[in-house]
Amino acid sequence: MILSRTSQYAIQAMIYVATLPHGEPVLSRKVAEYLGVPTAYLAKIMQSLCKGNLLYSYRGRQGGFCLREGGEKTDLMQIVTLIEGVGFTEDCVLGLKVCSDETACPVHSKWKPIKEKIVALLHEQTLERLAIAVQSGKYRICDLPMVMMGTEMGGA
Repeated sequence: MILSRTSQYAIQAMIYVATLPHGEPVLSRKVAEYLGVPTAYLAKIMQSLCKGNLLYSYRGRQGGFCLREGGEKTDLMQIVTLIEGVGFTEDCVLGLKVCSDETACPVHSKWKPIKEKIVALLHEQTLERLAIAVQSGKYRICDLPMVMMGTEMGGA
């Protein structure tokens, strides 16, 4: 249950969009350039975020992406679940087909409390909170997914 590169890019893009004035569309190309990620890859991710009702997409000359109403309250778990699917919290860390409290893999009992803490952390971190931290100059967006898992984001 470690964040994929796709989830990291999705989180970074969503935080970037959350730092913009509400309703101001931004091109995926601009977000990709800012984040230093592949443009086509990020465009597909942002389309997934639209399909998941986290972003609006506008076509045309004044087009681009912006947060949906109330989108600043989105927590990171919502983004990760959209990108990774529900298996993110349910799948076995060793990739076994059957793993539960009743039929546990060799690391299930040690991994379960760690997984629960990660899930709680992702639920606690909202786009609003992270956007404010970025706007304050305390963090750069590109650093967030790595920093988020450490203790440094705990107080943000």
